[in-house]
Amino acid sequence: MQDKTASENQNIILENRRSLSISGITDVDSFDEREISLYTQLGELTVKGRELHIDSMSTETGDMTITGDIWAVIYGDRDRKGPVSALGRLFR
Repeated sequence: MQDKTASENQNIILENRRSLSISGITDVDSFDEREISLYTQLGELTVKGRELHIDSMSTETGDMTITGDIWAVIYGDRDRKGPVSALGRLFR
């Protein structure tokens, strides 16, 4: 039996706390200049900072580049890999 995570690759490259490259993106939940919430093949991911900008995003490859003053990269629930319905958000 093949390990499920072997096909779920994700890379995060942070350069000088100013540029962040992420692969394995499946969906973007919300974004503003202080927080970007997204879903990856390995679960939820939140990027916090100041003056955050999504410079590029490819829906075909799941790659994203974020620039700004990056303060934190936080993993959330590993089991959540996509958006939740409005009812699901109430009980979260």
